[in-house]
Amino acid sequence: MNHTRYRRPAALLLLTLGIVCAAAVVAWVASGDEGGLVLLTELYAHIVPLGWLALAALTGAALLGLARSALRLPLVTALLVVGVPLMLLAGFVSVTFGRPSAQEKTEPAPGRGDRRLVVERDSTLLDPVWHVYVQQGRRPVERRWSVGFFDGDSDANALRETVWTSPDRIRMTTREGAVHEVTIAPGGRVGQAEVSREKPRRVRRLVLRSSSATAAAPSVTVS
Repeated sequence: MNHTRYRRPAALLLLTLGIVCAAAVVAWVASGDEGGLVLLTELYAHIVPLGWLALAALTGAALLGLARSALRLPLVTALLVVGVPLMLLAGFVSVTFGRPSAQEKTEPAPGRGDRRLVVERDSTLLDPVWHVYVQQGRRPVERRWSVGFFDGDSDANALRETVWTSPDRIRMTTREGAVHEVTIAPGGRVGQAEVSREKPRRVRRLVLRSSSATAAAPSVTVS
């Protein structure tokens, strides 16, 4: 059987696959943290496998498509010499510094179905870490902005509560009582945080009063 006629279609298919995978990796790197597409953010766990797949597909496309070309060997060599160390480094960085976070809370803004609050918690280290985001838009163009970051190394930094106070305002409270409030712009961007202290709660105390005419009776006063 003559397999020569299948070389070009197979090379074209591998080339297309390699370009798509490489484009996904580049788009994720270029998206950044602020205002990036949520779909690209969710690609983080698959970036290294996509990179290896792109490298393998492009190498296969060069081997099949350039079977009789003098460029075949230099191109394949360049792909492997540059691509393999780069992917090994990316895998090392991902394993060492990549910390997957679990979604702890998601809550839509009052009266708005296209905006939601997302709290993610990372417990892989000794102290938990919280990331607070606001996501706005509909899939697949939903975008994400960072609202706050809390390191649970102390009660002053440990996140206790995150709530909407209005459709464009978020309040974050630490265990020690520090209150961080931010305003969300119509486009989704996050404003400067306003920091204050949580108001102390009023405690009811029971006071006993005695009278010579009547038996002692408890009464409740507020201090």
